[in-house]
Amino acid sequence: MPRIHRTKPRTSSKNFQIWTNIARTASLLPIMITTSSPSSQPVRLQQRWTCRSRAASPAPLLPPPATGRRRRRRLVADSQKTAASLRVRAIAAESEQASPLPEPPPLLTEEEEEEEKMLANYVPVYVMLPLGVVTAENELEDAAGLRARLRRLRREAGVDGVMADVWWGIVEGAGPARYEWRAYRELFRVAQEEGLKVQAIMSFHACGGNVGDAVTIPLPRWVRDVGDDDPDVYYTSPGGARNHEYLTIGVDVRPLFHGRTAIQLYADFMKSFRENMGDFLDSGLIVDIEVSLGPAGELRYPSYPESQGWEFPGIGQFQCYDKYLEEDFRAAATEAGHPEWELPGDAAGEYNYTPEDTRFFAADGGTYLTEAGRFFLTWYSSKLLEHGDRVLDEANMAFLGCSLKLAAKDCCPDPARYGRPMRPLERSGPEVAIERLLDATAPEPPYPFDGETDMSVGGGLAELIDWVFDKVEWIFC
Repeated sequence: MPRIHRTKPRTSSKNFQIWTNIARTASLLPIMITTSSPSSQPVRLQQRWTCRSRAASPAPLLPPPATGRRRRRRLVADSQKTAASLRVRAIAAESEQASPLPEPPPLLTEEEEEEEKMLANYVPVYVMLPLGVVTAENELEDAAGLRARLRRLRREAGVDGVMADVWWGIVEGAGPARYEWRAYRELFRVAQEEGLKVQAIMSFHACGGNVGDAVTIPLPRWVRDVGDDDPDVYYTSPGGARNHEYLTIGVDVRPLFHGRTAIQLYADFMKSFRENMGDFLDSGLIVDIEVSLGPAGELRYPSYPESQGWEFPGIGQFQCYDKYLEEDFRAAATEAGHPEWELPGDAAGEYNYTPEDTRFFAADGGTYLTEAGRFFLTWYSSKLLEHGDRVLDEANMAFLGCSLKLAAKDCCPDPARYGRPMRPLERSGPEVAIERLLDATAPEPPYPFDGETDMSVGGGLAELIDWVFDKVEWIFC
């Protein structure tokens, strides 16, 4: 214990005891304490950090012995703490009995674990309904038969839902902004009663002419009337052939349809669907909305129509020769400082040409590699992207607040190929010609019947023998 030096005057023995206790308390810190002595002179305590090991360390500082009054206070405080502790323990025991701790879940068997893994990776399965499930006359086709088929899909096949085209040409066929949803409401109600979800397609394209199109559902009659007066509202080939499957993106922002643009036609249709199908949307029956963006519902040009003579593997044709897209291209070229640039025209070939048959796509010196060719291809693809953005923006606003997914079909299956040269379609070259394969697998003609060695199958005698065997089996078995 470091020594404590006191200054004069000397204090009494009682004061000396006080100083000793203070020194013990302050022995760990270098401090300066000022107090008053009986003679009112300042007394200073100085801590020295020089320690000597000749003596053992003093005992730890203990509290002064309690007097009678202090002892009673301590006993009362201790008894109060003990009582409070007992009350807390009692409350904890009662709460544990009232709400016991949850037991750990039981261990799963191997089969249950496998089922849990499968459910974690579960993919909902939806079945495409026939294109003509709602007829061109806006009637539900064979409602009773449809219900029976949907019931089997749900109970026997275990599918989650169905996908159905909601055809613009049917719903708004009576006239501009005259929407008739009755048949589709009946369709959705049947699906709901059979426990199936619905994926609805806003089909702004026509049905018919594509692979798998079993029915013909054109665009609304009043829209076709506008097209009869102004054929340039349709996609147009270099030779002037019109494609009536989808409105050209050149009229997206032109008010040619009784004061409305094409984008407004699509937007109003989706808004009306939301208003008239609100109960199905709120109940969660309709889980997906797919928006048609072009021919066959895909974001693409109708560059390879079979109805105009295209055959695999022809390269197809550009479809930007309506007057509205031609005007748009001229304005874009002029803005780029090249008003002399023109559309490819005949240089891009016919539907069934190969790339090497054309001046535009030729591998050596093709126009598509020049500055003018690159500008055209950039403009041509950017018009599609602008169209997709416009329609999907309207879809987002129409279905804002709905608990569903919006979807669209992009024609390119591999996004990594954007901006990269692509090989044209080619016929495969099998080692064995398809004609030889067909000849080798053709069915053989049946052997001729020989009455002496062959026995006829069926007839009255055979049926009699079968009847006798059935009776014997029924009696003895």
